[in-house]
Amino acid sequence: MLEAGIGFAVMLLLIFLQVPMAYAMALVGLVGTALLRSWPSAYAMVGSVVYESGFQYMLSVVPLFVLMGNFITQAKLSRELYAAAYAFLGHRRGGLAMSTIVACGGFGAVCGSSLATAATMSKVAYPEMRALGYSQALATGSIAAGGTLGILIPPSVVMVVYCILTEQSIGKMFAAGILPGLVAIGFYLLAVQWTIWRNPQAGPPGTRLTWPQRLMALRDVWAVIVLFAIVMGGIYGGVFTSTEAAGIGACGGFAFAWARGRLSWPVLSDVLVESARTTGMLFMILIGALVFANFINFTTLPADLRHYVQYFQLSPIAVIVAICGIYILLGCVLESMSMILLTVPVFYPLVQHLGFDLIWFGIIVVVVTEISFITPPVGMNVIVLRGLLPEVPIRTMFRGVAPFVVADFFRLGVLIAFPVISTILPKYIG
Repeated sequence: MLEAGIGFAVMLLLIFLQVPMAYAMALVGLVGTALLRSWPSAYAMVGSVVYESGFQYMLSVVPLFVLMGNFITQAKLSRELYAAAYAFLGHRRGGLAMSTIVACGGFGAVCGSSLATAATMSKVAYPEMRALGYSQALATGSIAAGGTLGILIPPSVVMVVYCILTEQSIGKMFAAGILPGLVAIGFYLLAVQWTIWRNPQAGPPGTRLTWPQRLMALRDVWAVIVLFAIVMGGIYGGVFTSTEAAGIGACGGFAFAWARGRLSWPVLSDVLVESARTTGMLFMILIGALVFANFINFTTLPADLRHYVQYFQLSPIAVIVAICGIYILLGCVLESMSMILLTVPVFYPLVQHLGFDLIWFGIIVVVVTEISFITPPVGMNVIVLRGLLPEVPIRTMFRGVAPFVVADFFRLGVLIAFPVISTILPKYIG
């Protein structure tokens, strides 16, 4: 365990010295393996990881879902989603904030990125809320919190990476995220209600629309509903694999953006380049994480963790709670994807040894990662909003997300206490 502790300490030091996460993990993994085994063994291990990562069929899901998300973002669908949610909720106190949460859930269902969801909805929802007299705290808090739904409601790149690290079914993982995603939306709506109860002036009601107007608003979002139904319905029904679904989703996103007149040759070039850049970054981090994970497996850390659990006679649930606490602390200083790639290879063998469902544990990991998107000092969604809305003090933003963070902790407790919420749908996947 000493070797693993030294490895983690050196890696964190390199990260704080501004060494990119991928290089820090790969360097520590290479040198650590060389010291434990030999340099030829370390070189062979790194070469094997790079080769297998580049030619692994399952990893083709990543660039395809990234491309799908970029096409959907380029299609500027966010305004229609927001209008549809507003049609049903806007007349209530806090209704625009609730509409933002629901619209973020819908956008995340076809985007898969929390940062992109928060950034896109900030351009649509924030001006509307401020024009109606919403407080800066509630307006920015609902956008930042709603953006986190992008990685929980499938398809999600974070879920794909988790499945690759733990060798789980991507289709089952996607199915497992649907009900927790709906639970998340419900808790966030309660957080808005609680905020309005404390300060009714923070979210005045909007105009009530008639039922014909509501149905007209729903008609404008039929395409995203169809695309989500095809991708997830095909996976859930066993019609095609996750990789095939990603390809269909990317083609559907392209067709949708083209039909809306949002694609030109320069725009298409930008989308492809951005998708390639994002995919390259993810692959570099993934390779570094796998190299570091191999080094950890060469140490005694996995066996030592099981030994400590048995020695202190910890209950399995106590171990899960402790792991969640570690994730929350790490989320205050590490970016979410890096945190998952760094910790999942360490924790999942222990969780598997304790008899927990790894699909359920994956949902718990994603939920805790969502919390890290809006917790100080490195709440990435808040940082993104700060860049887009410089007139809002960051202290106001963190004050606005506080009720949503509390709602997240309650939601996490519900998902831990009732695993069936996450495991019932994967049982029936084709």
